[in-house]
Amino acid sequence: MSTGVSQTLAAALEGLRVALLETHLSEEAAAHVRRFGGHPYSVAAVRERVHRDRIGPFIERLASGELSGVVFMTGVGVTVLLEEATRIGRLDDTIAALRQIAIACRGPKPAAILKQYDVPVRIAAAEPYTTRQVLDALASVDFRGKAVAIVHQGEPTGTLATALAARGAVPEQVSLYQSTLPDDLEPLKRLVHELIEGRVDVIAFTNRIQCRHLFRIAVELGLSARLADALNADVIVAAVGPVCAEALQALGVAADVIPARPKMESMIEALAEYFELTHGLSDEPV
Repeated sequence: MSTGVSQTLAAALEGLRVALLETHLSEEAAAHVRRFGGHPYSVAAVRERVHRDRIGPFIERLASGELSGVVFMTGVGVTVLLEEATRIGRLDDTIAALRQIAIACRGPKPAAILKQYDVPVRIAAAEPYTTRQVLDALASVDFRGKAVAIVHQGEPTGTLATALAARGAVPEQVSLYQSTLPDDLEPLKRLVHELIEGRVDVIAFTNRIQCRHLFRIAVELGLSARLADALNADVIVAAVGPVCAEALQALGVAADVIPARPKMESMIEALAEYFELTHGLSDEPV
């Protein structure tokens, strides 16, 4: 995203209430919405629960040299690993072990975190960071007969593991944390009602689990059909990338905005461009 905002786009979201379901980058997402004149409405849809009992054994496997590679699917996976390693006094061992093996990252977030610790990322998936791009990047490394850990967010990556096994690797699914619903569900329930009642203009999804959790709450409220209708007819829906858009499609919702680059800031800018293009800017509210 460019460092500056053009005068045309600076007010593209003016007067619009934009729902954001981001957890870790909620303040950053809200700031991007404000840059274009919008009013952020932040509602956390996900909570990460760390599986501490699994991290110690995983660190032992890393340190013993049993693993030839690790595929980090999310930045949170890297974060919880290193935070727990620090807590139990094994950070140096963990970093040293990671530096000795092939590291692959699905997107820029895990790579950026590892870079802070001088852990080289030999294999980086290209945009839009789907499983297909991960597999394409991994094609350059011979993992035949070698153990490769796939660190995911609690949802086994069956397609990736199957493809790696077909190439002769020994893939291992590793869940160091799980994305669950927040403890307090009232904000999500209010959001469902406000979307249906037309009190939210835009909703932006930065991962597929947010989509599923929002609809899970709607199902519990008996409002899933009405929510889908509202998102298709009255609310502008933004998805950070194709994986997120596919999750929405599976729930019966078509995304209006999908940025060319699957990044949160690119999605907000694409939203601004969408409203500037479709509504234009005038002295009257959009």
